[in-house]
Amino acid sequence: MTKASVQDQPLDDPRPTPPRHPDLADCCHSGCSPCIFDLYDDALERYWDALDAWEARHRP
Repeated sequence: MTKASVQDQPLDDPRPTPPRHPDLADCCHSGCSPCIFDLYDDALERYWDALDAWEARHRP
């Protein structure tokens, strides 16, 4: 049995993509709650969870 390649992955279950890290200029520096960096941290956590689940589905 051979390892599955990226080309063998189903098109309807693409690998998750990480969120774009905000630039410092994206922050208004006024103490917003939530800050754009807080939102990024939340999105990054969801990305890692989604990536773990995707990798589990695609283990050979």
